[in-house]
Amino acid sequence: MERVEGHLNDGQEVQERLAIDTAINTLIVVLVYLVIKMSFDGIRQWRAKVSILVVGAGPVGLTAALVAVRSGKVLSLTILDERSRTSLLCRPQQIALDPRSVKFLLALGVDFDNIEGCWHNDHFFTKIGVFQEHVLSILEQRKQTLDIRILLGTKFTEEYIRKMSQGEWPKIIIVADGSCGESSSLLGVNSEFIVESCNAYGANAALERPDQRQVMRNIFHQSFNAYKTDIEPRMSDLTLPHLQCSRRLFEIVLSHRRVTSAFIEGDNIVVTLEGEAVRVLNFDTGCGVNLGLRGLESSEQFIYKIATAVDQSDVFEALAAKIKHSKQVVEEFKLHGLLTSVFE
Repeated sequence: MERVEGHLNDGQEVQERLAIDTAINTLIVVLVYLVIKMSFDGIRQWRAKVSILVVGAGPVGLTAALVAVRSGKVLSLTILDERSRTSLLCRPQQIALDPRSVKFLLALGVDFDNIEGCWHNDHFFTKIGVFQEHVLSILEQRKQTLDIRILLGTKFTEEYIRKMSQGEWPKIIIVADGSCGESSSLLGVNSEFIVESCNAYGANAALERPDQRQVMRNIFHQSFNAYKTDIEPRMSDLTLPHLQCSRRLFEIVLSHRRVTSAFIEGDNIVVTLEGEAVRVLNFDTGCGVNLGLRGLESSEQFIYKIATAVDQSDVFEALAAKIKHSKQVVEEFKLHGLLTSVFE
């Protein structure tokens, strides 16, 4: 009996050792598999890149191009605008970049020390053309290391689409061609806008000039003299009493698209709208650019997710996050946007 019990105990010990060895070997195999998989996934994500088309070379479109470059996921980047380079760089309209926009642009490599402009209460004032020239110069420098094509004087039309071969189609199209652009319609994006009140009112200001017939509207007094044209007289405190405002106030409203991003399933292309192509104010003080830059704050992560997407579920997840952020931009602006952009 003792011998039988001894043999049974030895057999149990052998089985226990075998079970432990099997568990250890299985654990090692699983760990090795996970390490290899994570390594391959890391390499795949590191190497994953996408071709991007930006339609519109305004302040928002060019900034979107900078965001794409910083993402590190650009295979090729094409910037398209129907306006010529001269038309873009000669735009005299003024923009006022608020502190949040300044911080965002600094992170993208914008050097405000090398942009003609002026500061006031941490806001940076400059001409749209001057700002665009600076951003274009940054993109021109990046051409040395990236495939960047800047096609000015080229309109995004059905003919342009037909000329593109299947291999040239971008995976991401960023539409930033303004409130009057037609690119989103050509791509089949719903054009319905939602109009909402900002719970604020404004008035048109005008200064009659005896030597000129035109009426100058929405003048920034502190920066007007720095950016006036040579034929315009300087504005002084003596002329301010002659500044007239419209007698009737108008309600400030924000129009924003119901659809801000889309997926073209047949071609596996994602489309996202930025700037005034998706959010438009009914008055112009330059803060529309700030509103456009808000939408770009989620674009780098969006590009990364699209570039590293394994299947359509990953693409839809990225689109859902972008759409959610676009809605947040609208809600935040209705609550605080006018206060921070105009009245600081």
